[in-house]
Amino acid sequence: MANNTLTYSIDSHFFDKEPAVRKIYDAILKTGNKLGAVKEEAKKTSIHLVRNSAFAGIATRKSFLILTFKSRTDLANQRISKRERASANRWHMVVKLDSPAAVDAEVKAWLKSSYEIS
Repeated sequence: MANNTLTYSIDSHFFDKEPAVRKIYDAILKTGNKLGAVKEEAKKTSIHLVRNSAFAGIATRKSFLILTFKSRTDLANQRISKRERASANRWHMVVKLDSPAAVDAEVKAWLKSSYEIS
């Protein structure tokens, strides 16, 4: 049986994307690295930032990215485009980020909280 395991790279997620998309990712990664050890895992359709488990999922698009993070509670915030209850004490939140400036204090606080529970 042939080994059909494919490998993906972080850089492959930014091929044919606007430069701002990489800058947004870099701002998220910088925030994560300030929290502690972070491992980047390139997947087929996204990049996971991992502590003990993934605390952020990043899906790149042509001119923006989609950030998914964990929360202990449902967050009522207009920036969150999707929320899903993963278990009794976990929510997955989705937010669209279209500029590096969008990785503001609010997003950094969400990432910090997600990092702490991962």
